[in-house]
Amino acid sequence: MIYFSNEQVIIRNMEQADAQAITDAEIEQGWEASVDKYHKRLEDQKAGKAIALVAECDGRPIGYINVYPDCSSGAFGGKGYPEIVDFGVLEKYRNRGIGSILMDVAEEIAAQYAHIVYLGVGLHSGYGSAQRMYVKRGYIPDGSGVWYQDKICGPYEACQNDDDLVLYFSKKL
Repeated sequence: MIYFSNEQVIIRNMEQADAQAITDAEIEQGWEASVDKYHKRLEDQKAGKAIALVAECDGRPIGYINVYPDCSSGAFGGKGYPEIVDFGVLEKYRNRGIGSILMDVAEEIAAQYAHIVYLGVGLHSGYGSAQRMYVKRGYIPDGSGVWYQDKICGPYEACQNDDDLVLYFSKKL
């Protein structure tokens, strides 16, 4: 299904071939990447648990985002609110508004399920541009503090500044 199209980009459902293409492109730009992550998103989409989206430019997938309409984990898990999960745009395609278009489409989909959407964002510098974008789009911290490995990290509890250390944000749609 195509959700958005203009002369620059098409936003559509992720397909099987996209998994390897995105993984290869991420590895090429120096990211740690595994095709398994995308296979999981495709399985969840097939099972009706997620809407896995791809941004396509010049016939190639160059970005992705996923909406889980009723996620059971995270700060709002089990409350019937959709979660935006695993959002990225390849570095050479950034600063063209593609990430904003992906977020717009994801939020439109989320709004079909609830009036609030949430997401978790990593805390290390690799997530800096995403952190700024979420705040500019009106997302606010949920107030539960940082989470590590899918649970609240208590005061003075040990954690590592890796991809599993996140802060949850929400937005009214």
